[in-house]
Amino acid sequence: MRHKGLLCAAAHDVFYTVKFKPLAIATCWLLASSLLFAAPEDDQVTGSKRAIEKLNLIQLGDQVKTSVSEKTNLMLGQAMTLLGVPYKKGGNSAESGFDCSGFVRHIYETSIGRLLPRRAEEQAVATEKIDRNELNPGDLVFFNTMRRTFSHVGIYIGDGKFIHAPSAGKAVRVDDLRAAYWTKRFTGARRVQEQTTPDSASR
Repeated sequence: MRHKGLLCAAAHDVFYTVKFKPLAIATCWLLASSLLFAAPEDDQVTGSKRAIEKLNLIQLGDQVKTSVSEKTNLMLGQAMTLLGVPYKKGGNSAESGFDCSGFVRHIYETSIGRLLPRRAEEQAVATEKIDRNELNPGDLVFFNTMRRTFSHVGIYIGDGKFIHAPSAGKAVRVDDLRAAYWTKRFTGARRVQEQTTPDSASR
């Protein structure tokens, strides 16, 4: 895992040094996708399949960064630099590891300054319900993985995919909402509302 940590750090440094210009975005997605497909569980996947999946993820990054706001780009770019960080129950940082809701909370707080509740079910209550076909990059997706309606959460990144901290023994990764496992357990989509300020409320 040491090499993954070094690559994550490199992606993070590039991200903030270049102030999120197009080159920084592309670099972050490329480094992040490399981390994703270097995961141990991919050892059984053929080299050609890994190459195709890596290309698809990079292309998705290109699509997302041209179709969403700078704020959402910032958030998703930072999320992708954390691919490969180990899961840890109760974890809130890249150093300690993340659980699902800790990962979501960390990304929203550190990238755009939005503080969400700590637990997945609390995050569902605090956000706006939307239909699955209304999902945009940056929205939250929820699942029943522990016999509770909102027991797992991830961040939608586009093209039917989401990034999340899965479970013990695994690491932050990208999965497909259309996969049978996640389709069966999907329990809803939510959108984090824009924060209102005194100026905007008085208009």
